[in-house]
Amino acid sequence: MNAIMDFRANKSAMRYRFGLVFVIFSLAFMPVIALSEDANSIVILRQMGNAFAQIAEKTSPSVVAIRTEKRVMAEYPSFEAPSGGQSTPFSEDFLNNFFRRQMPKGRTPRQRVYRQTTQGSGFIVSAEGHILTNNHLVEEVDEVNVTLTDGREFTAKIIGADPDSDVAVIKIDDDNNMPYLELADSDQIDVGEWVLAIGNPFGLSHSVTAGIISAKGRSGMGIATYEDFIQTDAAINLGNSGGPLIDLDGKVVGINTAIIGASSFGSAGNIGIGLAIPINIAKAVYGQIMEKGKVVYGFLGVSIQDLTPQLSESFKLKGVKGVLVADVTKGSAAEKAGIKTGDVIIEFDGKSLKRAADLRERVAMKGPKIEVEIVLLRDGKKKTMTVTLQERPAAGTLVQIKSSTIEKLGLTVQNLTDELAKQFDLKGLKGVIVTEVETGKPAAVAGIQPGTLILEVNRKAVDNINEFSKEAEKALKEGKIMLRIRYEDNSIFIILTLPKE
Repeated sequence: MNAIMDFRANKSAMRYRFGLVFVIFSLAFMPVIALSEDANSIVILRQMGNAFAQIAEKTSPSVVAIRTEKRVMAEYPSFEAPSGGQSTPFSEDFLNNFFRRQMPKGRTPRQRVYRQTTQGSGFIVSAEGHILTNNHLVEEVDEVNVTLTDGREFTAKIIGADPDSDVAVIKIDDDNNMPYLELADSDQIDVGEWVLAIGNPFGLSHSVTAGIISAKGRSGMGIATYEDFIQTDAAINLGNSGGPLIDLDGKVVGINTAIIGASSFGSAGNIGIGLAIPINIAKAVYGQIMEKGKVVYGFLGVSIQDLTPQLSESFKLKGVKGVLVADVTKGSAAEKAGIKTGDVIIEFDGKSLKRAADLRERVAMKGPKIEVEIVLLRDGKKKTMTVTLQERPAAGTLVQIKSSTIEKLGLTVQNLTDELAKQFDLKGLKGVIVTEVETGKPAAVAGIQPGTLILEVNRKAVDNINEFSKEAEKALKEGKIMLRIRYEDNSIFIILTLPKE
């Protein structure tokens, strides 16, 4: 019995000694393990740095600096008789008055030509010297100069430009042997992927920055008609516009176009929110410019809006992602195919839809006379239709509600269709129905909610969004607007006052 107890005691002591030795051994080697992990991290960082360096070295020769010039005629100060009022020394009125006194009577104002210059970026996409850049860089300019990495300078020719997408194609000539970049499939990139931005920020030639794809599908920026921007935190600054956003394969996924920061948040430069045009949009524009010399967009003929949670619940489609058809243009491709007001389009040409911007961009880029398949929900039932797209009507022939009205009031309105009248129990009434209200804006402050029917604007009946837009624009010039609305079986007048700008 004593032997057994001695054995157990010895066994316990042995375990203690072994554990103590293990702890001491582990503590002794922890610095070695930590150093090993640090070394591995450094190796990984060096590998990443080398990858970036190789991509930059491979792609930089195809990235160009663009300098545009526009000649503007301006007059010296007017020499008409003073109009009255007080002038302070060195104010504009004082100087104008001074020059008027110095100018002999009868002498007409002199004019002078000024040169406005803009700097940006671009990238070569063909051995023949075709270059993709932004439309806003080359629009209405007199001269476009291009500089390569080796210092050579060229005067470029504008092949075509499209303000709706903010994409332009220019060309330089040099024996058809130019280095050019390959274009990726921007639909295949994912949020979180590494990208490089190359350009000429603030005139600093061929600067390279790295970051990730922060988001996709950004729209509503007011930069272009068709917006589906890629957002990146790779530093983009003034002068980067038109340059390439490049993936780890050295292929272009987007055209750097704009930054958010300078005006919105008081920053003088980049704060980590850059926007790039997806290269798939640019490829479609480039192809049409090269083939037709211009861009012709597709046209479905529907007024559409996002299917918000409130609308989704009203249409008994909770959880459904899609685009709500608010109106159908007579004689359009949509009407001919049988699309109706109140339909919810969930797929276009085999791809699902989440936002109205998705459908708008895909229809436009598909082009006219193209047959596509559309999947929609009508009264909760799925339907598949084939539509032959038409050519988008010329600018000015499309009736659009002015966004400034909507933005200032902080609401979104839609024609009162039969389906919406049924959903919101507004049968037999006329007006426009509020579908969205922005928090903090005049409409929300006045208590307007989704489902509110606007009957009148400043005592004038409005039966559709066009009439609403017309009357609202008139009223907003006075800084306030009176609406007669109907909500929960009551009709009342309310006044929306705009904050002073």
